[in-house]
Amino acid sequence: MCGITGFISDDFSVHESESIINQMTDSLHHRGPDTRGIWKNNEGNVFLGHRRLSILDLSPAGHQPMISSNKRYSIVYNGEIYNHLEIRQEIENKNKNYSKWIGTSDTETLLASFETFGVEKTLLLCSGMFAFALWDLHDQTLTLARDRMGEKPLYYGFINNSFVFGSELKSLKNFPDFSNKISRDALEEYFRYSYVPSPFSIYKDIFKLEPGTFIQLNSTDLFKKISFKKKYWSLSRLIKSNQQNQFNSEEEAFSALETTLLKSVKSQMVSDVPLGIFLSGGIDSSLIASLAQDCTNEPIKTFTIGFDNSSFDESPFAQRVAEHLKTTHSKINVTEDDALNLIPKLALIYDEPFSDSSQIPTYFVCKSAKNHVSVALSGDGADELFGGYNRYISSKAIWKKVSWIPRFVRVGIGWCILHIPTTFIDRIGNFFIKLIYGKPIPLLGNKAHKLGSGILHAKNLFEFCKSFTFTWEKPSILIKGEVGIASSENKLSDTADPISNIMFIDSEGYLPDDILCKVDRASMSCSLETRAPYLDIDVIEVATRIPLDFKIYSGRGKQTLRSILDKYVPNELIDRPKAGFAVPIGEWLRGPLKLWAEKLLAKELITNQGYLNYETINQTWTKHQSGKYDFTEKLWSILIFQLWLEEHN
Repeated sequence: MCGITGFISDDFSVHESESIINQMTDSLHHRGPDTRGIWKNNEGNVFLGHRRLSILDLSPAGHQPMISSNKRYSIVYNGEIYNHLEIRQEIENKNKNYSKWIGTSDTETLLASFETFGVEKTLLLCSGMFAFALWDLHDQTLTLARDRMGEKPLYYGFINNSFVFGSELKSLKNFPDFSNKISRDALEEYFRYSYVPSPFSIYKDIFKLEPGTFIQLNSTDLFKKISFKKKYWSLSRLIKSNQQNQFNSEEEAFSALETTLLKSVKSQMVSDVPLGIFLSGGIDSSLIASLAQDCTNEPIKTFTIGFDNSSFDESPFAQRVAEHLKTTHSKINVTEDDALNLIPKLALIYDEPFSDSSQIPTYFVCKSAKNHVSVALSGDGADELFGGYNRYISSKAIWKKVSWIPRFVRVGIGWCILHIPTTFIDRIGNFFIKLIYGKPIPLLGNKAHKLGSGILHAKNLFEFCKSFTFTWEKPSILIKGEVGIASSENKLSDTADPISNIMFIDSEGYLPDDILCKVDRASMSCSLETRAPYLDIDVIEVATRIPLDFKIYSGRGKQTLRSILDKYVPNELIDRPKAGFAVPIGEWLRGPLKLWAEKLLAKELITNQGYLNYETINQTWTKHQSGKYDFTEKLWSILIFQLWLEEHN
């Protein structure tokens, strides 16, 4: 894994440009602590920078920036191409006399494939995660590309008359005279979702390259114009093409998925450095660990974290699975002080506002793993592809029970729910639920308020299910000044099942912009590479052929994964409610974080900054402090933005 950056500019001397690219590259040291490299074209207006975390081919033959054998292409690249040896074979098959291999790195394979097949065909051949910048000497163009699902990040845009790009915003902010203003449109989206969705970044004129997309820029045209942009791969197109090619039986679907997933895990275990597995004890990570252990005779290394607060501690579940699989298991105990000491550093790790609070435990599990390995496999992507989130499972049943009620009555019901304190719902509601079902529902009050908000505003099942993803349903009440019209989301189709539509939207938005962003920044801040076997293109191909009824039924999601896991791990070890990767932020805001939060939410500071409405913030803070309501998500999104403002502006 690596960090890449660069720019095209005619505004500086060669000497000045060399100093600039060095600063931009060194800002990404954490992404690649092993080696660094700089490249410039003969004219001295195109510069590429690279920081390397050596994973495959640890020799100097894998050093970047790398130049193709025909001298046409220069590349800086971040990622892993798992099928690069197969691509080498295709190159040799097409050119029987090809014998120019110098090393065994996938970077060299990419360049040879560009020479042989061109850029777009190479992108379609690649199975892996990647972001790269490619300079074409012949056409005088720069190509930026990102993998299909957005595992690896890539920012780009214009600073004055210069074009810049990088793995993280911190490299762009090291470019001279960076003065791009905060985008209020992006800010609105951030408060709606707790992350800034692609293609926005928090800054005007700076963008995230969307997954499955490449762009090209001609070095002679720097007037804030991208010469060419194309989505070379589309999840929507794949889903639609496979609607007529669905599996006819559960047995056929399960067999195909198990075979494909096992192949994916095996291919992603290839590494020239030590490798391990994140293990929470849930379905997703337990299945990856099971398949990985099945691929080797040696005990695999697994990692989890534990908390002092038993309500948030899943480490005992992971321990039981590890003991059953006979892995070499490591657990790091995270104390309240550990977590509190990390919080001020979050703005440096994430570069732009990002308030998914599971960023905290994610960082610590990455830090723990890095003490033993340089690569870790994760279970990311399983929920979106196989129907794991509670909103996929429960929304349809709930909506069926309330949709017949006239909307004006539902609005009244929703309003009433929102005005019942969450603590009261937790206490009284769970008393009866425990009597009936034997165990309480975690965060019942919060879930009830999400339900009330959905009932209040939703006109159909799609809108009802979507409402569960909002942090601030109407960010305009929070943001001061004019904001643009909220970005519209493309549904898969007008007739597709609403739950399938939500799963698709989550796969294109929430997955890359929240989940994968969270893991990338947390892991790379520790110089750890993470890989996601569920996001292998062949696994996705199989997943899109599995009917929704095979994924979700009998009130449970991910049934396809459960059926495979049953072969490896007894059901009683993993059968429990989905808990998420949570920390008690809400409690801390009433305790050890209260003074820190009050400084960031001070009236004078909020007013002088001019971005947010103090009255809305104060009302939300006061209700939360009363202990009757839980506005953790809303307040955390504000506090993270304030922390980011303090650090970056």
